[in-house]
Amino acid sequence: MPGNRLEPSNMVGRAAQELFPGAVVALGMGLPCHLPGELPANGGVWFIADSGALGFQSQESDEGVVDSGGNAVAMLPGGSFTGVVDVAGILRGGHTDVAFLQPSQVSATGDFVHWTTEETAGLSAPGSAVDMAYGATTVIAIMPHQYPGERSNIVEKCSVPVDGVGRVDIIITDVAVIKVVATGLELVETAPGWTAEEIIAITEAPLTVASDVKEMTFDVPTLEPLNKVYPTAIDALSDVPEGSVINVDGFAGPGGMAHYLMVGLRDLGVKKLQLISNTAGVARVSAFGSPNIIDHSILVENNQVVKATASYPVSPSASRPSAFEEAYNRGETDLEVVPQGTLAERLRSGGAGVAAFYTPTGAGTLLGDGKETRNIDGKDYILETGLRADFCIIRGHKADTLGNVVYKGTSRNFNPVMATTAKVTVLEVDEILEPGQLGPEEIVTPGLFVDRIVVRPSDFSAYLDI
Repeated sequence: MPGNRLEPSNMVGRAAQELFPGAVVALGMGLPCHLPGELPANGGVWFIADSGALGFQSQESDEGVVDSGGNAVAMLPGGSFTGVVDVAGILRGGHTDVAFLQPSQVSATGDFVHWTTEETAGLSAPGSAVDMAYGATTVIAIMPHQYPGERSNIVEKCSVPVDGVGRVDIIITDVAVIKVVATGLELVETAPGWTAEEIIAITEAPLTVASDVKEMTFDVPTLEPLNKVYPTAIDALSDVPEGSVINVDGFAGPGGMAHYLMVGLRDLGVKKLQLISNTAGVARVSAFGSPNIIDHSILVENNQVVKATASYPVSPSASRPSAFEEAYNRGETDLEVVPQGTLAERLRSGGAGVAAFYTPTGAGTLLGDGKETRNIDGKDYILETGLRADFCIIRGHKADTLGNVVYKGTSRNFNPVMATTAKVTVLEVDEILEPGQLGPEEIVTPGLFVDRIVVRPSDFSAYLDI
């Protein structure tokens, strides 16, 4: 006689064991919405809802704050809000470590039908579940093992059009934990009182039993937030490898540039860097700066730069060429010129998981040469690709220890969008605060985009000694 089926709280408790410190976790409608209630408020996990809430708990509630299922929730200290466009970019852009969904069916190959699709017969209504499934590193299904009427929800092939192909990695049901592996479905855990044979008997899809199959437990892990604060720029950048693609913020003048991090990168001497930036170092030679201002030029002069992707790479004066300009004319660097708006959109697209897009900017000019062209509604467009970077160095005004950032004036410029496109984002600020000292409405760049934080020393100068 099989044991009892697990309560939703047990299923969610087991699901919480898949989390780790600093995890960015997308929660779909249904059972996944109960997950924040299983962790302590300081659990060190970023829960994301498609409503725009980033960093919340479900034990309490704040007025006007809801999760993906429309349930009232409360923001945690360090939580923030964002719009649906930015949420979609987070979900689709590869920024989530784990996505929890509630499918109504999962196939032997990890295809899934979301419960909202099956409930709307003849229609596809997955909502954000598709974005979550295609953007997360790991996708976990939390679901009843059987549909009402004892139909198996774990099937050889889904009976209705699927919402995701091969996306599910782990299935947690009210009787088992099943992994989707290359050879099919593998039973790795059984609910208390259930045998592997009893679970196989109620599962339509073929199941193999892991050699180390064990009984499910429901202990919720204790997680602490990651320490993102580094003592110096050198410490924060010490693992930048040769040949890295690096986003470097800055509009033209000194505002918004991470001068302290730039000096640290220079002092490390890493070679063959490929910079993505609005300029390639014109602050020194333009009216925005002065001859001894720190900008990209210190990396070029140190023979560290082999390429720049920029919208304004040269000096406004032919009589005062920039260091990059001189290196380019000597054949020491390569250059890709990109219109400023296109540069911003290529960065946004890269961070949002959009591989390419069409824009009218540059069609019919040298900037469009060699690029795919398409006429849409009588207007020519060229195809541009999204940009991604290995590292990003940005400049904020204040940040909390979770990495949430606010900027000062127009120094915001490219900083927020560049933070979304890098594998590792390093932030330079004037002051570090505790979570909750920045209000959720004032945070511009959520901490899930920031990996490392350094404080610019009070005695540091953005000007070189001359």
